[in-house]
Amino acid sequence: MATQTEPPIFQRIGIISDTHGLLRPEALAVLHGCERIIHAGDVGKPEVLQRLNELAPVTAVRGNNDKGEWAEELPINANITVGQVSIYLIHDLTDLVIDPVAAGVRIVISGHSHKPSLQERDGVLYLNPGSAGPRRFKLPVTVAELTVRGQQINARIIHLPIDSQLRHAADDLIYP
Repeated sequence: MATQTEPPIFQRIGIISDTHGLLRPEALAVLHGCERIIHAGDVGKPEVLQRLNELAPVTAVRGNNDKGEWAEELPINANITVGQVSIYLIHDLTDLVIDPVAAGVRIVISGHSHKPSLQERDGVLYLNPGSAGPRRFKLPVTVAELTVRGQQINARIIHLPIDSQLRHAADDLIYP
C-alpha cells in the first residue's frame, strides 16, 4: 500500500527595504496576500512596521538610519527558517560576518544600497529588494517577492508602477 505524503508548504514572502518612513500604496498592493513580510532595514518610523503587520507577520532588522527607542528593539540581523530554507537578514551586506555556506543559509537578504539585485554565489542567493521609499538618484522603486515550497525557492524583483504625474513629495529627498 502506497503512503501519501503531504505536499510541501508553499509560502509567498514579501521583501521590502529602505522605506525611510514612506510606505507607498503601490508597495502595500504588492505585499497584500503574502504569508510573511521581511523588512531589510532603514524602516524610518514604527508606523511602517505597524502597517505592514496588518498585512502579515513582519521580521525586520535595524538599518543605519533607524534611530530612537523603537529602533533599538529591532535586531541588527535575524536568521529565520521558511519551509526548509534558512534565510539570513541583515541591512548592510558589508556587515555580514558569517559564512552563509558553512552556516547552511540558502538566502541572504540585505538592503542599504537602494539597488535591487539577485545573485547566486556558492549556492547562496543574495537578494536586495532595492528601495521602496523615497527615490534615490535615478534608482528604481522596487520590492521583491520570494516563494518557498519545501527546499525550492523562486525570487523576483518587482518594479513599482510609480506614476510620474503623481510623484510623492519625498521622492525629491536625497540621502547622503
